[in-house]
Amino acid sequence: MTSGSNNTAGQRGTGWLICLLLTTFVIGTDDFVIAGVLPEIAADLDVGEAAAGQLVTVFSLTYALAAPPLAVATARLPRKPLIVGGLAVFAAANAVTAFAPDHTSLVLLRIVTALIAATITPAVFAVAARAAAPERVGRAIGTVAAGLTVSLFIGVPLGTLLSSAFGWRSTFVAVALFSTAVAVASWRLLPVLPGAPAIGVRRQLRILSRPAVLLCVTGTVLGASSGLMTYTYIAPLTRDITGSGGAVLALLISVIGVSGAAGTFLGGRLTDRWGADRALSATFGGLVAATAALAATGVFTDEAPVWLLAAVLAVWGFAAWGFNPPMNTRALKLARDAEAEAVALNTSGLYVGIAVAAAVGGWAVSAHGGTAVAVTATGIGLLAALVIACSVRRYPSGTAADPGSGSGSVPGPGPRSGSEPEPDSGSTSGARPSSTPSR
Repeated sequence: MTSGSNNTAGQRGTGWLICLLLTTFVIGTDDFVIAGVLPEIAADLDVGEAAAGQLVTVFSLTYALAAPPLAVATARLPRKPLIVGGLAVFAAANAVTAFAPDHTSLVLLRIVTALIAATITPAVFAVAARAAAPERVGRAIGTVAAGLTVSLFIGVPLGTLLSSAFGWRSTFVAVALFSTAVAVASWRLLPVLPGAPAIGVRRQLRILSRPAVLLCVTGTVLGASSGLMTYTYIAPLTRDITGSGGAVLALLISVIGVSGAAGTFLGGRLTDRWGADRALSATFGGLVAATAALAATGVFTDEAPVWLLAAVLAVWGFAAWGFNPPMNTRALKLARDAEAEAVALNTSGLYVGIAVAAAVGGWAVSAHGGTAVAVTATGIGLLAALVIACSVRRYPSGTAADPGSGSGSVPGPGPRSGSEPEPDSGSTSGARPSSTPSR
């Protein structure tokens, strides 16, 4: 296949990409909105807020454990029916959640929604990579990743407002209705793309167990642990550095939201311009530097001005979300024959990082205060930067426009000859041809 022949969707406008963005937006909102409706759930179901908070843990652990095997199991299914059907079931699960009679039922329903989200999300990223023009793959992945970012700063606040006005159950009704609308739009606008070639489960597992892929995912785990630790404990960090909270905290979270959304989109452009490896190194280097600046501000100032903290957090937010597009693009390129499975494994690493960030950050803030969170995150970030540097140097993925084959194409679902040797774990050559997607 020629380098540009895998992009028929791009010739039909951007409707398909907006559908993918809205898919990650609604999944992210469903995941994160629990934090905003915890008090209402706890009061309505007569449980403590700590018990209600376990709904977040259950969702995250289920996603982290289920995403890789579900991606392997669904790899050969056509992408469009998988996404549209998954959204329909996701909508139904959220509608049922709105009528959950007790905490146990709600936990079980959160497990169900996590399983559906773990099935859909990797497929969405894989479709973005395959349907976009080769020179716009990074931007497409950045747009899809932006759905998760925007859900934090638009979806969650809106869901919280609904809960305050009409009760927590109305939030899940709204998620169900929006999911239905996205499913209908996706059925009309998504391109038809076949599943992966029948390469067998053993080969899929061999691909995912390549040192190149595993080292990439290790970098994701450590990077998420560093970055999300700062975000998770932004309240005590703000209090210790500025002596303020309340309105100041809301302002700083808004700064992170705006800069994070910009970082996600521009991180995709950097990926297309520089290649995934260089963009990942640059954005994550910026994240570590900004986290170190936060730590230094807390250690060496008694009460820093709000504008200074806002400026540092703007850089931090840009870099923290800016490294998502090159991170996922790199995972896709390294796996090649198992794109969705690689994204699933990488996303599982992200959720493991979230769990580590919460646990280690909790220890740091309880033992030494909010500034210690930034110090600890900086230490983990330096380790992550070392792992990422070794990964990029040892297993380069190629530039965004040239993934190693010289064609500039993004590997697609085309058949691999039975006589073709399996590439070395670090190799980026030998990309197989892919079928032209049709509607």
